[in-house]
Amino acid sequence: MSTCVSLDPGRSGPGPLARIASESFARTLEEAVPIAIALGAIAPPPGEGQSRDLWEAMATIAAGDLGVARLVEPHLDALAILDQAGRKSSVVRSDDELWGVYAAEGGTDPLTATEQSGGWFLSGTKPWCSLASRLDRALVTAHLARGGRALFAVDLGHEGVHVLADQWHARGLTEVVSTAVEFAAVPAVPVGAPGWYLDRPGFEYGGIGVAACWFGGAVGIARTLFAAVAPEPGTLSAMHLGAIDIAIESGRRALLEATEVVDGSPNPRTAKILAKRVRGTVARACEEVIWRAAHALGPAPLALDNAHAKRVADLQLYIRQHHAERDDESLGALVAQSGVAPW
Repeated sequence: MSTCVSLDPGRSGPGPLARIASESFARTLEEAVPIAIALGAIAPPPGEGQSRDLWEAMATIAAGDLGVARLVEPHLDALAILDQAGRKSSVVRSDDELWGVYAAEGGTDPLTATEQSGGWFLSGTKPWCSLASRLDRALVTAHLARGGRALFAVDLGHEGVHVLADQWHARGLTEVVSTAVEFAAVPAVPVGAPGWYLDRPGFEYGGIGVAACWFGGAVGIARTLFAAVAPEPGTLSAMHLGAIDIAIESGRRALLEATEVVDGSPNPRTAKILAKRVRGTVARACEEVIWRAAHALGPAPLALDNAHAKRVADLQLYIRQHHAERDDESLGALVAQSGVAPW
């Protein structure tokens, strides 16, 4: 059993999703599957009144193990996307299916979608497909002949799907192998109109859900330092613990405020700004937690404590989904384009 990560300590007890997460304990992807299935059966999309519970559940799972969170989070995201598109009941074949979302672009053989008399078919190569050999189905973005991109549901067990040779050399998230996948005339079901996947506010809310996972990883590291400092609070390490507390609280407040915005009266025009602010705040908090924990604890736990060493390596890689200065630049551009200083 893991301790629930609360975004609002002043409120009583965890919600049903966070309770499932706190009562579950998984250290392997195999152990993560039933958690993903259980949460997927009852979790609503973010923005439907239970975002705090949803993001607390993700943070709680990530505080235990970030590799587990990397399986659960995209599964819930895929189901939320299908729900938002009104396609969940017609596309999901079984509650036991594990889903992923593949929307990265790159390479010389982009994934394209072609409509033929028998339906839609995907061909080409999709990069950065995490756990493609373990998942059952996925939502995949593909280029259209007339321009633009659209989202499609595909069966990863189809004979035309080929997971390329493992080139995953990461030292963090070692079990969450991300590799390119080749599609050869694979049947696909369209989900939403062209451009819908990126234009919907739910895209930004899904990005905040990822930040909740980063936050949980930082909490896990902070708890390790707390356990070391608590017996002797007068040490220099207490200074680092205090600074970490400030960083954690900044991330917590950003996520809590986001739940109130998306579950209240969200403004689709400001969803991008909200998501970039929250992700940037949490990413900075994570980087400070990693840095200060290393200074306070020294090399011993990084070398001798498997859970701590794994969590640090996992989080260092995971938060690089935040594009650092590039995301700061894009946020600045959005703020400037608003025409009015927001502060």
